[in-house]
Amino acid sequence: MNDMTLYLTIALLPLAGCLLAGLFGSRIGRAGAHTATILGVAASAVLSMYVLWGFIDGSRAKFDENVYTWLTMGGVDFSVGFLVDTLTAMMMVVVTFVSLMVHIYTIGYMKDEAVGYQRFFSYISLFTFSMLMLIMSNNFIQLFFGWEAVGLVSYLLIGFYFKRESAIFANLKAFLVNRVGDFGFILGIGLVLAYFGGSLRYADVFAYLPQIQTATISFFPGVEWSLITLTCLLLFVGAMGKSAQFPLHVWLPDSMEGPTPISALIHAATMVTAGLFMVSRMSPMYEMSTTALSVIMVIGAITALFMGFLGIIQNDIKRVVAYSTLSQLGYMTVALGASAYSAAMFHVMTHAFFKALLFLAAGSAIIGMHHDQDMRHMGNLKKYMPITWMTMLLGNLALIGTPFFSGFYSKDSIIEAAKNSTIPGSTFAYYAVLASVFVTAFYAFRQYFMVFHGKEKWRETGHHSDGHDDGHHHGLGKNDNPHESPWVVTVPLLLLAVPSVIIGYIAIEPMLYGDFFKGVIYVDSEAHPTMRIMAEEFLGATGMALHSLQTPVFYLMLAGVAAAWLLYAKAPHLPAKIQTAVKPVYTLLENKYYLDALYFNVFAKGSRALGNFFWKAVDTLVIDNGAVNGSAKAVGALAARVRKMQTGFIYTYAAMMVFGVLVLLGLVFWRLFA
Repeated sequence: MNDMTLYLTIALLPLAGCLLAGLFGSRIGRAGAHTATILGVAASAVLSMYVLWGFIDGSRAKFDENVYTWLTMGGVDFSVGFLVDTLTAMMMVVVTFVSLMVHIYTIGYMKDEAVGYQRFFSYISLFTFSMLMLIMSNNFIQLFFGWEAVGLVSYLLIGFYFKRESAIFANLKAFLVNRVGDFGFILGIGLVLAYFGGSLRYADVFAYLPQIQTATISFFPGVEWSLITLTCLLLFVGAMGKSAQFPLHVWLPDSMEGPTPISALIHAATMVTAGLFMVSRMSPMYEMSTTALSVIMVIGAITALFMGFLGIIQNDIKRVVAYSTLSQLGYMTVALGASAYSAAMFHVMTHAFFKALLFLAAGSAIIGMHHDQDMRHMGNLKKYMPITWMTMLLGNLALIGTPFFSGFYSKDSIIEAAKNSTIPGSTFAYYAVLASVFVTAFYAFRQYFMVFHGKEKWRETGHHSDGHDDGHHHGLGKNDNPHESPWVVTVPLLLLAVPSVIIGYIAIEPMLYGDFFKGVIYVDSEAHPTMRIMAEEFLGATGMALHSLQTPVFYLMLAGVAAAWLLYAKAPHLPAKIQTAVKPVYTLLENKYYLDALYFNVFAKGSRALGNFFWKAVDTLVIDNGAVNGSAKAVGALAARVRKMQTGFIYTYAAMMVFGVLVLLGLVFWRLFA
């Protein structure tokens, strides 16, 4: 199998599974649908691992070729093409492996669904195909296709329970917020096409960069912008929407309305990492604009800290993990701003494994609780669900950056990158990510202690709903016991737990300080020396973990865990008292900094008011009553007056003819003698 065939096979197998499950789902049944999609994604995952191993052992070379020219217009080719290098190969493995785990897990999670089972498998396979097309692209047009495709499929998945009003609201919100980001993204691509050599292929654009290094662009007289800075910032607006950066983050927590497997798929390996991947791929462009890097770093720092605060007060088990995702995406964005692209992508990889693990473990707990997601109704689940308990604990230890766990290596590297950066805003970013260490440890272990330790609180509440919400949230009775999830749920948990623990130790040296990203990610080490300084200070994977025991990061993490243990395991009566004492702060967090209210009242209602104005003032008054009906009325009025001239008497018409002839003769004489 040649390289072209191999890469086409990897990309198209999930699409084939999607079409089988989607178009023929009623014929092949539930078992046929999940078998077809799982086989497609599994084969794609195995082949992706084969590709990555080829890069690791040096037997595979970078591939950059067009597959198909879709359109040629004005000398510009709009093509489908693949660029496969170490960055792409790493992402291919992450996307297909996590997707495979989610596919297997879905069999157990969705087994009680009366309708939509085949449709769900079709959607998640289509999601995988879309993400592969995005990360394998070698040009901006294909990148944009994949970009929009993951947005569309996420809309379908978030609104999977389309009879539930909250799900419809959530998927519309995700779609609209992403459109805001995508508007900036397509403007950035437009600037690339207009000013970067007339090509949309990455290699051509990067080769042309030296010629526009000092170029400026002006929209208003006397005001000039750096072309490269403006282009980078517009592309990053797209990343802000897709990777849920402040203030375009509001869609992501609400995406929890979809079933748990898609929460893991959207938040772990696919959609939210698209923006981070794009900025890393465009590193030659971003290295030319310190201003753009500074903006990226500050936005990432705000997201990391302030979204972490929101995770502290959540009671829905999935929403805690969702806000954790927002915070971790902020960390990755800080790394991008510090020119530590390799550290950002390293955290993308480690985070994909432990965040997928946390979501799927949360889903397992939800299954055990008969689809009750409120942590206030849980407690002591470790007694009944030992595999879920252990895997959730491992995932949380990786999330908070426990030494030797995968999250530690990537997260600490980002904190070090912020500390060593010389880019404006780096001091704020460093203290923000440092404070986030405590916040992350606190909300992660708050969740852990509320769910797996303490009293069995469902016995006190006897929580039951009225049977609405499609029967998905009925909870346990006072005398019911939770039970461990079936093997199709627990096996993916165990398989994800392995890389969540060990992948950081194995991969940090080659990915951050070795040649893994050589020739793929570009860093101007003179202007942005962060990674060079970190390489000089690197002590090896073991040395880094041992050295961390002397750093403030480690003690902030311990303090967060200790505070969570004190408040939610030792003295669970205290949180209510603290909440009362800091009521204004709690209200601010509960209302999510009032950003949702602001967007709804200003933009949603404002758009509606503006629409009503244009409808009544422009459409009805000017167009309908003015241009359309007005012209008809004017013609009617004129016709009514002219009609009176039609008397039916010959002498009237004769007089008019004589009058017309006299006027005509008068005009002729005037022209002759004037």
